Amino acid sequence: MSGKFVIDRARDGQYYFNLRAGNGEIILTSEMYKAKASAENGIESVRKNAPHDERYERKSNRKGEPMFTLKAANHEVIGVSEGYSGIAARDHGIESVKHNAPDATVVDNT
Repeated sequence: MSGKFVIDRARDGQYYFNLRAGNGEIILTSEMYKAKASAENGIESVRKNAPHDERYERKSNRKGEPMFTLKAANHEVIGVSEGYSGIAARDHGIESVKHNAPDATVVDNT
């Protein structure tokens, strides 16, 4: 099973997307966008930037859990991960984004 981007609408009317692995697990979440077209552009940016290891910033969240952000060439954050149980799990999450994002289908739930 391949990954998929799922576009949803928040209660406040803004749009966001999640990248889900083939098993359905969320591996990357976008920022909020005012327009659906902006969310769609964000998906294309993730597709383009995901294969490049240097675009991932490996860090920890407020709880001290390993996590990562994916940045575009202009250094803007285009997606964030969940907190992971350890560094190896985080690194596996990065590899999953690299593998799933380029060819992931898009599901529009809006």
